[in-house]
Amino acid sequence: MFGQTKAFSGFSVDDVPKAKAFYEGVLGLRVSEENGMLTLHIAGERDILVYPKGEAHEPAGYTILNFPVDDVDKAVGQLAGRGVEFARYPGFEQEANGVMRAGGPPIAWFTDPAGNVLSVIQI
Repeated sequence: MFGQTKAFSGFSVDDVPKAKAFYEGVLGLRVSEENGMLTLHIAGERDILVYPKGEAHEPAGYTILNFPVDDVDKAVGQLAGRGVEFARYPGFEQEANGVMRAGGPPIAWFTDPAGNVLSVIQI
């Protein structure tokens, strides 16, 4: 039934202008805004909807976006240079820069201004 639809994902934020500044200015994504919502235009022509929930927003308790990179250490360094702080999770062996290499591909997690979890992952 939906095999031919161009489905897209979405997530909420508490402050659309802050989200736009982060996704556009810090991450360098192409972002458009319409009807009070954002669209993140990512590679592969699969847009992502970012919608406001204001005070009702609760950050996702899981990684909502994974950004594949060729060199996770380089990506982490560039993001850190733009003020991004990397998350630390108890029980995970993470290096000083926040990268975890055990159990899978190298990955580092960070949050957007609304507290949603994102990652850079080396594949």
